[in-house]
Amino acid sequence: MTNPAASPSPRADALWDQGWYRFARRVDSPNFGPRPAGALVDLVVIHSISLPPGQFGGPQVQALFTNTLDWDAHPYFQQIRGLRVSAHFFIRRGGELVQFVNCDERAWHAGVSRYRGREQCNDDSIGVELEGLEGLGFESAQYETLASLCAALAVRYPVAHVAGHEHIAPGRKQDPGAGFDWAGLQHSLSWPAQYFPD
Repeated sequence: MTNPAASPSPRADALWDQGWYRFARRVDSPNFGPRPAGALVDLVVIHSISLPPGQFGGPQVQALFTNTLDWDAHPYFQQIRGLRVSAHFFIRRGGELVQFVNCDERAWHAGVSRYRGREQCNDDSIGVELEGLEGLGFESAQYETLASLCAALAVRYPVAHVAGHEHIAPGRKQDPGAGFDWAGLQHSLSWPAQYFPD
């Protein structure tokens, strides 16, 4: 396991227990692996997810990321039957933050991808899933949690890019979609425009 942080700081220690964020509810996913040696974790990838699509508040996303989803519980689940995926974080509509994978490890969220001149974005990114449906809006509580999380990630990792799944896998993915407020996130973080998609 690589630790992309240059050196722990007192502020980082207050926020992080190794790669686990102290202010997230921890639910371990088996779907992860080691990052390549020397991986520079400088990208946050934002996704949206709901299971079944458009239904919020249930346990299905957590079940998917922990390989416990009942594939026969809904007709839609047959389309994703056997899928083994994960993200580092999941932000529910009310702002609750759940962490599934240690951020020092490689979660399985990006798939075939390319961004800032690099392939395989799983290798050096943090994946954050927002409970929602691509193209629709998200809740203010989700943006508050996301901004706090991004700021905390930047304390431990050299974050220099934030992008959507649609930006790292154009034509294949459309999330989080037109309903996501990129300008609002940038304003909340006060990060330079070059950190965000054009």
